Amino acid sequence: MDRLELTDLTRILRVWGGEEDCVELTEEVQDLYWIELGYDCLSVLQTTGSIERKYDVLLDGDLLELADTPRLFLRLVNGVLDSRAAVV
Repeated sequence: MDRLELTDLTRILRVWGGEEDCVELTEEVQDLYWIELGYDCLSVLQTTGSIERKYDVLLDGDLLELADTPRLFLRLVNGVLDSRAAVV
């Protein structure tokens, strides 16, 4: 089963958000807002597109707008991946 882990999300974000200005994603900072971590909406949007291509899934943009922290983002993405796996 496909699952997006925090390390995967960190790696993808680094590609789109850059490494210099962004905080390392760890368990301790998962509940901070993207902007507090140094990621803007464009880097999160590009990350979302990358995840959609990698996992061959369509993510609901309206729901992802509510995912303003890494923990919520992971929860929503993995919920979609889990529901897709349940159908197969």
